[in-house]
Amino acid sequence: MPMRQPVSSSTTSSEPPWHQVSAIDVVHYLRTDLNTGLLASEVALRQEQYGVNELKGHGGKSSLVRFLRGFHQPLIYILLGAAGVALVLQDWVDAGVIFAVTLINATIGFVQESKAEDAIATLAQAVTTATTVIREGQKQRLNSRDLVPGDLVLLTSGDKVPADLRLFQVRNLQVSEAALTGESVPVQKSTDPLPPDTGLADRHNMAYAGSLVTCGQARGIVVAIGNQTQTGQISQMMAHSTGLVTPLTRKVDRFSKTLLYVILALAAGMFTIVMGQQGSWTAGFKAAVALAVSAIPEGLPAVITVALAIGVGRMAQRHAIIRKLPAVETLGSTTVICSDKTGTLTENQMTVQAIYAGGETYQVSGIGYGAKGAILKDNQPVCLDGVPPLQECLQCGLLCNDSHLQTDDSQVSVVGDPTEGALIVSAHKAGLTLPLLEATFPRLDTIPFESQFQYMATLHRVTAQPDCHRIYVKGAVEAVLQRCQHQLDNQGNPIELDRVAIEQTVHTFANQGLRVLALARKQVSSQQQHIDHDHLHHTLTFLGLQGMIDPPRADAIAAVKTCQSAGIQVKMITGDHALTAAAIARQMGLNQILNAPTFTGQALAAMADAELANALETSAVFARVAPEQKLRLVKSLQSKGEIVAMTGDGVNDAPALKQADIGVAMGINGTEVAKEAADMILTDDDFASIEAAVEEGRTVYGNLLKTIGFILPVNGGEALTILVGVLVAAALPILPVQILWVNMVSSVALSATLAFEPKVPGTMQRPPRPANEPLLSGRLLWRVLIISVFNLVAVFGMFEWVWQATSNLTLARTMAVHSLVAAETFYLLSISQFIPSLWARLRRATQDMGQEVACMPAIGVGVVLLLQILFSQVPAINPLFDTQPLTLIQAVSCIGAGIPVTLPALILKWFVPLI
Repeated sequence: MPMRQPVSSSTTSSEPPWHQVSAIDVVHYLRTDLNTGLLASEVALRQEQYGVNELKGHGGKSSLVRFLRGFHQPLIYILLGAAGVALVLQDWVDAGVIFAVTLINATIGFVQESKAEDAIATLAQAVTTATTVIREGQKQRLNSRDLVPGDLVLLTSGDKVPADLRLFQVRNLQVSEAALTGESVPVQKSTDPLPPDTGLADRHNMAYAGSLVTCGQARGIVVAIGNQTQTGQISQMMAHSTGLVTPLTRKVDRFSKTLLYVILALAAGMFTIVMGQQGSWTAGFKAAVALAVSAIPEGLPAVITVALAIGVGRMAQRHAIIRKLPAVETLGSTTVICSDKTGTLTENQMTVQAIYAGGETYQVSGIGYGAKGAILKDNQPVCLDGVPPLQECLQCGLLCNDSHLQTDDSQVSVVGDPTEGALIVSAHKAGLTLPLLEATFPRLDTIPFESQFQYMATLHRVTAQPDCHRIYVKGAVEAVLQRCQHQLDNQGNPIELDRVAIEQTVHTFANQGLRVLALARKQVSSQQQHIDHDHLHHTLTFLGLQGMIDPPRADAIAAVKTCQSAGIQVKMITGDHALTAAAIARQMGLNQILNAPTFTGQALAAMADAELANALETSAVFARVAPEQKLRLVKSLQSKGEIVAMTGDGVNDAPALKQADIGVAMGINGTEVAKEAADMILTDDDFASIEAAVEEGRTVYGNLLKTIGFILPVNGGEALTILVGVLVAAALPILPVQILWVNMVSSVALSATLAFEPKVPGTMQRPPRPANEPLLSGRLLWRVLIISVFNLVAVFGMFEWVWQATSNLTLARTMAVHSLVAAETFYLLSISQFIPSLWARLRRATQDMGQEVACMPAIGVGVVLLLQILFSQVPAINPLFDTQPLTLIQAVSCIGAGIPVTLPALILKWFVPLI
């Protein structure tokens, strides 16, 4: 291939596909040396050209900007305009109260906003580490920030890969790339060039920044640093992903803009009418301001925040931590859950599930690295004493093994290769222990696993037979089987190898998604103290097969079924192998379409957008998927109007987590990158908690609808009162400052209690709400109009009656406000579950209603009663709101004026329910 001078800053050529070219070509391309590395002078030049090896993100918005953004709302513009008019008219009290309201709203928004997203900074921490390099022929230990393209890096077991490397020398190298690719087991690395279309998870001659070396050694050439690494490219995808825009925020935004136009039109009409009646600009402006203030639901943002915050608390009790408040409601409208497989739907613990030995197939019960379980034949436990080939097969897996189990806080984990951990556990389930076997078969020599041979072998002394040593071998089926001449029958006697039967069993295991290892042995003389590959040629005795898989969580299977019954699609998007993904999907009941295909990332890359959309319709399983393809799948679903929840735990999941309508990260096994990119974190890493969170999300949305259905009729009644008052040429029945008191104090105190309403039975049996359903639906609009009319009658009727009877304008307005609050109170009691739950408790018909829930509306009513007493009965406050104290008879009259609203409220509750 043609070479260029890469260190020249003037070059603009794109980099070659590193996995495709040979190591020698990489050396030439990057002008380095496989023995001595780079010179110090060359390092300095390249550091100046390429910069440091760290991820660079976009600066976040300052606190001041985020605070000022709280005023960037259509309805706030109207309030600010109204306050400006009040200042011009020298209505200092009105102007001060209106400005205070806007300040409160902006403060609430500022507090509500989630902390600045630092996922990219977390990614930088994930790839910053100490590393060993060769420069000027000398080994050096330095910070990975100082690496440049062309550096020679030495890797050994336990190292974190510091940059993207093209490997040119490996020895038994295995790298865990689960966080980057979704591959559930460490990947065996090699050095040979690969085809250009090789997927990220199959580029075995590359080591990527942030992955972990689990065993072996290697040398590699740095080919990419910082934002040019695969991890860096993921960070860039995250930087360009959309921010938090949920169905609720979109609906509130549309609602606010619509209301803005309506209010401006009404205010303009009001100004025109008053000008025509009185010929006074001042009167016209005051009337327009009063109408605008009355129509704006100032308390709505605060109440929405309270409802969402309560939802956050309830979800936390069910192991779901919400990082971004609007995400609470999003769960309730989710239509598709795109889930990672490894560690999310599965246990992330390799488990042997089937064994083939002596011509028989056995099942293994139990999952994970715990020793619970047994070896079964026809659902009956098997005794090893009567099955020599099974015992030999398990014994081989335990002895030809370099890993071990460790227990921390009652959690069992594997130190080493997960597949070897699975072999240890299967032996334990049969009662075999390593200390006892090592005493009987002490190890003398080892051939470590190497990619070109695909097996591991160990030499053991047989203490019961002093003249005999034994070689145990485990590895890939093809590699082991071609070295076998015999196998054991079910009595443990050597017979001729039945290759056809073995290959059929391998095929059966593979179709079940099992990762299959073959095991074999060889008897040798006690004179042999060492082994090499020549000792294994066509002389082995086949012992059996062990098939393993990372099994699905039992509760995840039930959760998937519940989600499907709630009309929510569940799709698996994983970086693991297609057969494994399909097998897990079958066990979980994901593919509801008969014979639905499993699509790989390679197939997805070749699809046009229309083909991709069709693939999403016909399948629920997508395997070997790269990070950018996960992102594309999420975007494709969103383009069809789906509300997408994306779950994951790895770096490779982060862009899709951020793009999704709600990103769900695993709290225990999830990377910090995934957690920072997500809107919700599961503290128990349990997919079943998502189903619980969806239920709470639906409950929250139902309570939000009740809240909106409560607040808007109050504003409607106020606006109609102002409008009717102007049309009949009366004085304003309620002043703007009194309207703000009702909207920001009384309404908020009452409506906030609706956020505590319990869930409605059958919540998870209903389909998701249509994504395009407006916030102000037909049902809600009718409710608002009808209750607004009743509020108008109560408020304007009281105002006219008192004014005509007493000619006391201040008293009339005071009683009008009290009548409106009384109507609010009775309306609240009519639509909440307080009275039904209290009645049921009195009848002892139910015991599942919490005392806190039953008391919340009563507490709200009590708070409002005290506030209204302050509003009118405290002389020091009267001048602020232009009110005066009431007598007991006047107060009772106001309460009576609010009672009629209960009749339409109850009728609407039963015949036109909001949820």
